[in-house]
Amino acid sequence: MRRSLVLIGVVSLLVLGCSGAASEPVQSVPPAATPAAASGKFDVEVVTAGLEHGWDVGFLPDGGMLVPQRPGKLALVRNGRAAEVRADFSEVMAKGEGGLLGLAVSPDFATSREFITCQDHQEDGKAVDIRLVTWKLAGDGASASKVKDLLTGLPVNPSGRHSGCRPTFAPDGALLVGTGDTARASIAQDRHSLGGKVLRLDAKTGNPLPDNPFAGSSDPRERLIYTYGHRNVQGVAIRPGSGQVITAEHGPTFDDEVNLLKPGANYGWDPSKGGTESDYDESVPMTDLQRFPDAVSPLWTSGRTTEAISGDAFLTGAQWGANDGALVVVALKGQKLLLFHLDPAGKVLDVTLPPEFDDKFGRLRAVRSGPDGALYVTTSDGTDDKLLKVTPA
Repeated sequence: MRRSLVLIGVVSLLVLGCSGAASEPVQSVPPAATPAAASGKFDVEVVTAGLEHGWDVGFLPDGGMLVPQRPGKLALVRNGRAAEVRADFSEVMAKGEGGLLGLAVSPDFATSREFITCQDHQEDGKAVDIRLVTWKLAGDGASASKVKDLLTGLPVNPSGRHSGCRPTFAPDGALLVGTGDTARASIAQDRHSLGGKVLRLDAKTGNPLPDNPFAGSSDPRERLIYTYGHRNVQGVAIRPGSGQVITAEHGPTFDDEVNLLKPGANYGWDPSKGGTESDYDESVPMTDLQRFPDAVSPLWTSGRTTEAISGDAFLTGAQWGANDGALVVVALKGQKLLLFHLDPAGKVLDVTLPPEFDDKFGRLRAVRSGPDGALYVTTSDGTDDKLLKVTPA
C-alpha cells in the first residue's frame, strides 16, 4: 500500500504550476533501468539505537558523529555507541515540530571544534524565536559550551509547527539554512521575514554574504534571503560537481516538492492569497503560477498525496555504481527512501523505491552523505530511534 501511494508522485515528475489544490503531471517518467536502482540492492546497518527523534547527523574529522535530538539532547556516536554530550539546552523549546533541530559541523572544526545548531528558543516558557547557535565541543567530546547566538529572529510558532530547519555548508563556505513558514499565512512571501525561506550567510558572523541576491536591500533580514516562497524546507543538499542546491519541502496534504534553487527566486507558496486572507489557507497550490507567473516549478512533486519528505542528500563515490550522483530523499509518512536520477540540468529522469526501506524502519527524518561515502539516516518515531548506515550491497 505504501509503495502504491508514492507511485502516484513518481509519475508527477515534471509539473507546471497549478490553478487548483494540486499539480497535474505533464510528463510520465518510466521506472529506472539501472540494475542497482531497479533491484534496490543496499545494505542497511543499525549503527546505534536508543535515540529520540534524531534530527540530523554531523560528521567529525575523527570519524565520530553528532546527532541532535529534538527534545534537546545531543549524542556523540563513536564505534557504534552513543554517548550524551553535556550541554545547556535549557533554552530549547521542545514542542510539536520544534526543538533541537538541524546541525552543521564547521569546516574548520579540526581547529575550532565548532558546530552550529538550529533550535526553537524559549524564555520563561514563552516561545521567542528560532535561532542558529554556535557551540564548541570539548576535546574529550563529553560536553559542549555555547559560543554565541549566530542568528536570531527567525519566526516561531508557539506550537512548534513548521520550524524548519536544516543548515548545510556549501562548497564555497556559505551556510545555507532552510526555514519553515511557522504556519502563518503571509510569512513565505514576506521578504522582511526569515520564515519560509532559504537563507545564505557567513557562518562565523551570521551576516549576509555580499553576493546574495538581495544584498542591496536596506533591510538586513532581506539581505540574508537566498530564495523565498517556501512552506517548510526540511532538506538542503548540494549536488557534487555542479554546486546545484536541491531542497526537500513538505507540502500540506498534497505536493511535497523537490526543488532546484535559483538565487532570488520565488517558489510560489502563499496561503494568504496575496494578502487577502489572514487564515492559513492550505488549499492553495504549493507553487502558484497564476498568482506568481515567475515562480519556479518543482523538479518533482508527490502529486495528490503527501509522503512528508524530510531530508535529502547525494550518493557519492564509484562504489555506488550506476547510483553514483543520485539524489536520495527520505520520508516520514511513507516511511521510505526515494532514489532520484537527475540529468546535468537537474531534470528528474526516474525515481525508484529501494525495498529495504519500505515500511521497515519507521519514520525517516535525516539523511546525510558521510565522508566515508556511506549514507546515514535517522529514524524519528520517538522511541528507540536509530542511526542507520547505508552502503551498496
